[in-house]
Amino acid sequence: MTSLNTPPRTGGSRLRALGGRMVGPGRPVYVTGEIGINHNGELENAFALIDAAAEAGCDAVKFQKRTPEICTPRDQWDKERDTPWGRMTYIDYRHRVEFDEEGYRAIDAHCRARGIDWFASPWDVESVAFLERFDVPAHKVASASLTDDELLRALRATGRTVVLSTGMSTPRQIRHAVEVLGSDNIVLCHATSTYPAKAGELNLRMIHTLHAEYPNVPVGYSGHETGLQTTLAAVALGATFVERHITLDRAMWGSDQAASVEPGGLQRLVRDIRTIEESLGDGVKRVYDSELAPMAKLRRVPGAVAEAEAGAVDDLAGRDTDRAPVTA
Repeated sequence: MTSLNTPPRTGGSRLRALGGRMVGPGRPVYVTGEIGINHNGELENAFALIDAAAEAGCDAVKFQKRTPEICTPRDQWDKERDTPWGRMTYIDYRHRVEFDEEGYRAIDAHCRARGIDWFASPWDVESVAFLERFDVPAHKVASASLTDDELLRALRATGRTVVLSTGMSTPRQIRHAVEVLGSDNIVLCHATSTYPAKAGELNLRMIHTLHAEYPNVPVGYSGHETGLQTTLAAVALGATFVERHITLDRAMWGSDQAASVEPGGLQRLVRDIRTIEESLGDGVKRVYDSELAPMAKLRRVPGAVAEAEAGAVDDLAGRDTDRAPVTA
């Protein structure tokens, strides 16, 4: 039986393609900077966030795509609210923070120039069709959309890898979503959908629980907390995909900005993820060459086992020497 504190051994069945990268155990963590709508509808902000992610070493950036008339409840359309662009109706605001095809063509070109992938979370079927106009490496299911079977079926039909966030969802809901999407082309992301999320509610050991529950699916982490430590802990616990919201300035207008990582923090996060990856190793105990000099200097008593091991090595070397030469 697999312990919840130790992820099970995995094989190639847990690998997924995200564009030109493979994601899963034994591969570098795929790091995504979630731009979402932190661009506030301004292409200049989107470009600056893409630049920050590329310079930090992220593999991709992610946006959110909605058809406002579908995703906004009809009784909310005409309600007015204050925005950075003045007072406007909610439906006008939703349009204000969406990019059209021309905008995404510009985003696509900018990402290609910076050598970074981009994809998005479509919130409705029409948005799936919109995103399919582009050669994105994957689609993302936001936690809020996990129970939308129509959307899940549309995403499965694209044939692309689907990253599924599991925040605000019960185990039964998650299992149903995996059944609708199919388990052979998804990445599961543990998440807690509070902005910002409290450390006591992150429940990072769910990464191991998902490993055990879905043995053929790579497991990642989508974080909405403040700070970097807990995301790094998720990597140490086995997350093979990491997503964090990013912002140019946490003081900017917008509901996601406060739970986002600024450019300097993003650079530290990616740097430390790579260090953790290198330090995890393969779990096989060995004596490194760099330890031989300290061993000779510091170990006063070799011990019976060490002497026996040394004798066994000498015997093996002697047998090799005593072997008669092979003649033709």
